[in-house]
Amino acid sequence: MFLFNSRNIRFINICRRYYSTNRPIGVFGAPFNKGQPRPGVKYAPEALRNVNLIKNLSLMGHEVIDHGDLKFEAVPNDTAIYNIQTPRTIGKAAKQISDKVEEILRCGQTVVTLGGDHSMSVATIHGHAKVENDLAIIWIDAHPDINTPLTSASGNIHGMPLSFLTKELQPYVPKLPGFEWLKPCISVKDIAFIGVRDIDKAERYIIDKYNITTFTMRDIDKLGMECVLERTIEAINPTLNKKIHMSFDIDSLDPAFAPSTGTPVPYGLSLREGMFLVEEIALTNKVTGIDLVEINPDLGSQRDQFTTISAAAEVLYAFFGKRTKTQLPSDYVLPKP
Repeated sequence: MFLFNSRNIRFINICRRYYSTNRPIGVFGAPFNKGQPRPGVKYAPEALRNVNLIKNLSLMGHEVIDHGDLKFEAVPNDTAIYNIQTPRTIGKAAKQISDKVEEILRCGQTVVTLGGDHSMSVATIHGHAKVENDLAIIWIDAHPDINTPLTSASGNIHGMPLSFLTKELQPYVPKLPGFEWLKPCISVKDIAFIGVRDIDKAERYIIDKYNITTFTMRDIDKLGMECVLERTIEAINPTLNKKIHMSFDIDSLDPAFAPSTGTPVPYGLSLREGMFLVEEIALTNKVTGIDLVEINPDLGSQRDQFTTISAAAEVLYAFFGKRTKTQLPSDYVLPKP
């Protein structure tokens, strides 16, 4: 049971009062699909641009720098190991993504990475940690994605990124070719899972063994989203002295709101719950890295695809300040006749 520190809650409220959106947004696409078997996920960055994501963020009053999409190349003769297909190709792509995240952050921008599958978060968090060496991770997902290569039944790295990154799990993570550059950079105490509802046996063991902060959909139903977020911050960033990396998997939403994703799980977040969650996280004014992953424009009907892409865009708009009221530029004045 969490005990709330009134001084910390007051600090959060102060951050809300002085929340600023002046930091530029640096957006880039990571059209990568080798962390799982469904190729269409690589088309998500293009699909998000096609619904005017960049333009709409700009119209909301933000300075947005579009860094384009990375291009990835397969490594020849990339044989499987530990049931993992193309590990060298994945490792090479992850290094590119990590370097790009670091580059954008060092320009003073909040980095938004448009995936791509969730294996890319190995890289986005690693690149973020090279700039901010004490990170808090908010992982919004139907799955905890903390399997190791030896516990994963599928061998898909999109279900393993956090095991590669956490220091405590390194005795259980074998060295993979292509990942020699990757150094563990976070602790289990820095992670909070929100919205999980499909947890493998090994993942449950890891969560329990290391007492990782976890809020399932049942917890959200019972406690309410605001309480879940307060407990999340109290657990992983109580004094708000750390920067936050927010990784948002679209399958955290119920399939009614995001059907076009590779591993949908029923009884998830409503779109409004997802938007409220990111709105409240934004008010900490501590998020400097965001992942938006697992949108697959090849799956489902045209309506399914549009519904999913629109939901993903709305989540980002909500984080960056879109509300039900009209957005006004900071220098808005009433026109005179």
